[in-house]
Amino acid sequence: MAETIHELTATRNDGTEQPLSAYRGKVLLVVNTASQCGFTPQYRGLQALYERHRAAGLEVLGFPCDQFGHQEPGGDAEIATFCERNFGVTFPLFKKIEVNGAGTHPVFAHLKKAAPGLLGKDIRWNFTKFLVDRRGRVVKRYASATPPEKLEAAIEKLLSA
Repeated sequence: MAETIHELTATRNDGTEQPLSAYRGKVLLVVNTASQCGFTPQYRGLQALYERHRAAGLEVLGFPCDQFGHQEPGGDAEIATFCERNFGVTFPLFKKIEVNGAGTHPVFAHLKKAAPGLLGKDIRWNFTKFLVDRRGRVVKRYASATPPEKLEAAIEKLLSA
């Protein structure tokens, strides 16, 4: 098992492999997303955080997932178009993945192990958020219902550390 998220790799929405070591020195907000969820408007808040804090070292990483209520049925190109058109998303999006079960992507296996939820390690719904410090260590897990704006103080604290 990886010591930090920087040891892992994920596939970008356009099919390119992305070593997460490229984000070394950045604060990360890693989110499992979906286009047809009641929490989908959180894309707007995630984009706003990204725009406000990117220059200081924040990266938001979106990982679409279709494991909850079939709320992310589209393909990768369709998801990217939806996010850009409806929410102006410019932060990195990755290929659709699984966050629970036998097919859990290694990034989410690492995140869940480092920050289990109140009811266990499994992710319960779309838009679960993980805050990662500049050294690649998971700092905190936030529930789906936590709006991105509520993470701003924690993000600013990590950015100033």
